Amino acid sequence: MQFKVLSALAFATLAAATVAPVRRGGGGGAPASQCNTGDLQCCSSVQSATSSSVAGLLGLLGVVVGSVTGLVGVTCSPISVIGVGGNSCSAQPVCCTNNSFNGLVALGCTPVNLNL
Repeated sequence: MQFKVLSALAFATLAAATVAPVRRGGGGGAPASQCNTGDLQCCSSVQSATSSSVAGLLGLLGVVVGSVTGLVGVTCSPISVIGVGGNSCSAQPVCCTNNSFNGLVALGCTPVNLNL
């Protein structure tokens, strides 16, 4: 009888102490669990589409710079959901809406915080 009571109390304590991610306003980016705009990517750099190096790269790919919204990720690879907890990205983690360039560039990127 006491074991059941102690087990129920321990379970309730653990359930109450479970950490849940909270979305914060400001410049921290969206939490990885909120990456609903596209795929979670790890990019070596993230820049504006109007920067000279990115604009040149986009021009070579036939992408009109004026049509790009958001940031552009350069040399990107996908991050699996399993890898999020292990901080598998040592560069720039971002959510991107268009990664159809085989990882060379990803368009429409938004920074994310993997440490939530």
